[in-house]
Amino acid sequence: MGQKTNPIANRLGIIRGWDSNWYGGKNFAPKLIEDEKIRKYLNARLSKAGISKIVIERTLKLVTVTIHTARPGIIIGKGGQEVDKLKEELKKVTSKEIQINIAEIKRPELDAVIVANTVASQIEGRISYRRAIKTSIASAMRIGAEGIKIGISGRLGGAEMARREQYKEGRIPLHTFRADIDYATCEAHTTYGRIGVKVWICKGEIYGRPDLVPSTTSQKGKPMGGPQRPRGDRDRGPRSPKPRSRK
Repeated sequence: MGQKTNPIANRLGIIRGWDSNWYGGKNFAPKLIEDEKIRKYLNARLSKAGISKIVIERTLKLVTVTIHTARPGIIIGKGGQEVDKLKEELKKVTSKEIQINIAEIKRPELDAVIVANTVASQIEGRISYRRAIKTSIASAMRIGAEGIKIGISGRLGGAEMARREQYKEGRIPLHTFRADIDYATCEAHTTYGRIGVKVWICKGEIYGRPDLVPSTTSQKGKPMGGPQRPRGDRDRGPRSPKPRSRK
């Protein structure tokens, strides 16, 4: 009772793919550590670029890094100079040939990582946590989310005792595997301690068999997933015609 699972890990292989696509073999551990180094370096180096996720694919000699970002202009730079710099820096980290792809996120309001980072940065900027959360919820619902839930915990408002609060709107069916739920956690570092932020966003339900390899479907920043039905027609059979009223 009360066993919580990560909504993303719970859907791996069903409607979501993996962020690292390669075969490790006997050298699994060094490659895993290398992936972690690449992600840690890029998240620190491009902290203002609104990075959602970093997908890594490997062949024998080439490492392909796909950066999903809300602000591709910051990463690309003038004439692609910044990308070339990044390539050289990552070559020193991994000592392998690097290829960098950049995928733009068209609707950052529906990305859990970006929403969590936005709320955390606003709390660090001494904005009221209630205002920051309610603004994020309103913008997500306006863009087209089916539901959003934001949980926050810690010494809220600088209170002496830590507490936990949750705000939600719409539907977030965590037990439904076909529900496309994005989830992320983040921490706000304030003068009175750390404040944790959790975000769940339901984008609808995915039917059919989606392509689980992220790089092939999201090169242009398109959301991953198969064909979706309109919101109002889910799980309903054929509608019978309405009876005409006799006058």
